[in-house]
Amino acid sequence: MSKILAIDYGKVRTGLAETDPMQIIASALETVATKELDKYLEKYLAENDVKDVVVGLPMRAHGVPGEIEEDIQKFIKKFTKKYPNIEIHREDESYTSIRASEAIFAAGTKKKKRREKGLIDRVSATLILQQFMDRSS
Repeated sequence: MSKILAIDYGKVRTGLAETDPMQIIASALETVATKELDKYLEKYLAENDVKDVVVGLPMRAHGVPGEIEEDIQKFIKKFTKKYPNIEIHREDESYTSIRASEAIFAAGTKKKKRREKGLIDRVSATLILQQFMDRSS
């Protein structure tokens, strides 16, 4: 089987998570500067068998996509052109940053580490991926 990659796309940073090849466990992977995302994905996808990518769908409380959605759509269009054999899925990312912060705190992570924005992005991507896996099974 192949891995599933999750992307929590942001204007400045993008959180990434992946499954194991058996698609059983979702794990935080990396936080990448968004301007470096294309370069990172090119290397990652050359080294890993990935057939599905889950991209977070930022929804506001009243059901309207968040303002970053326009940037995400541009990213997806470019990605699908470059990687036509990889299927893109969307997964609601509502409240994942809040849930990620709560999970990090509950895990007993030291205060200095909890403030690291990249950690929240990685954990958010992991939550998006786990939610996708739970819904797909």
